Amino acid sequence: MPFTISTQPFGPLATDSQPLTEYLLEHTETGEFMSILPGFGGILRRLVLRKGKELMMLIKAPDSPQALLAAESYASAFLYPFPSRIRHGIYRFDGEDYALPMNEAKHDNALHGFVYGESFQVISQETTDTHAQLVLRYDYTGSMPGYPFPFSLTITYELIQADQLPLGSLANDRMCALRITYSALNTGPKPCPAAFGWHPYFTLSEEAIDDMTLSLPARSAIVLDDDMLPKGRQPAEPAGTILLRDRELDTPFVIEPASPPTDNPFAETILASPNAGMRLIVGQETGPGKLNHLVCFTPPRRDSVAIEPLTANVNAFNTGDGLAVIDPGDALSGTIWVRLD
Repeated sequence: MPFTISTQPFGPLATDSQPLTEYLLEHTETGEFMSILPGFGGILRRLVLRKGKELMMLIKAPDSPQALLAAESYASAFLYPFPSRIRHGIYRFDGEDYALPMNEAKHDNALHGFVYGESFQVISQETTDTHAQLVLRYDYTGSMPGYPFPFSLTITYELIQADQLPLGSLANDRMCALRITYSALNTGPKPCPAAFGWHPYFTLSEEAIDDMTLSLPARSAIVLDDDMLPKGRQPAEPAGTILLRDRELDTPFVIEPASPPTDNPFAETILASPNAGMRLIVGQETGPGKLNHLVCFTPPRRDSVAIEPLTANVNAFNTGDGLAVIDPGDALSGTIWVRLD
C-alpha cells in the first residue's frame, strides 16, 4: 500500500518536558508527505507535494522546537472559536456581556481564538490505496469566563490522490494533495457564537514571493482602521491576478458568490511562480455557514504568503458578519484543500 502513517519525536519543547509526537502521512512511491503535531494545536508543520519529478516544500512553519515556542506568527494554526480580532476582547451574545483575554498587545484586541498550542488527541488513523487519514480532536469544557461554551473541535487531515478533489480530473492521479475537514460541535446546553479559520503560510520551496503572482476569486476587500478592525467594504471585484512585487497585503476579503452559479462550491486562491512554471491552489468550501471569507498576508520577510480561509469577518463576534450561532448538538463544518499543478 503506497500510503503510510508513521511517527517520530519532535522536541522536547522544554528541558522538563517529553518530546511531542509528530505524525508523518506519506506516499512512499512519490515521496510526497506531510507532518502534523497533534500535541501543539494539531498544526501542519510540513507539506511536500510533487510537480513533475520535483518535490516542493509548500508550508512555512517552525523547523525546531525552539522556533515553535518562539513563533508569534500563528503558522498553520487553527483559529477557533474565532479567527482574526475581537475589539478589546469584548462582545455581547444572547443578552450577556463577555470579555476575552487580550493577546494582541499592539492593538489591544483578542486574536485568533485559543486552541493554538493546545493538545489535540489522535482519534483515529487510516491508510488505503488512495489516502492516508489522521483524525484529531480537542475538547473544551467551557472553563474560560469569556467563552463559557463547551465544544469539541475535530480536524481530519488527509493525504489523497489529487484526482479525488473537485476539478481533480485536471490533476495526474499519481500526484497527491492535502484535504482538511473541520467540525466544531457545540457540546454545551445552549447556543454559542463561533467562527473558524486556518492560518497557513505557503511557499514554493522558499522562492522569493516578489517573483510570484496571486490569483483571487471574485471578492470584496474589507477596509480596516488603525486597529485592524473593519470600517467598510470596497466594491466587489471579479476574479483576477495581482503581482506580488512591491505589494504588501494584510487584507481580509468577502468572497462573492459565483456568477452564474456553479455546481462547484469551492473558491480557489492561487499562488503562482512563472519562473518555476507551477501553481499552488488553495480551495475553500463556500456557501451557507462555510468559508466565505479570506485573508491574504505578506510577512515582512517576503518568503511566504499567508492564505487564510475563514468563516467570518474580522470582529464578527460584534458585527455578526459571517458569525455562526451553533445550537446544542449541532456543528460548524467545512473543507479546505491544497494541491499543485
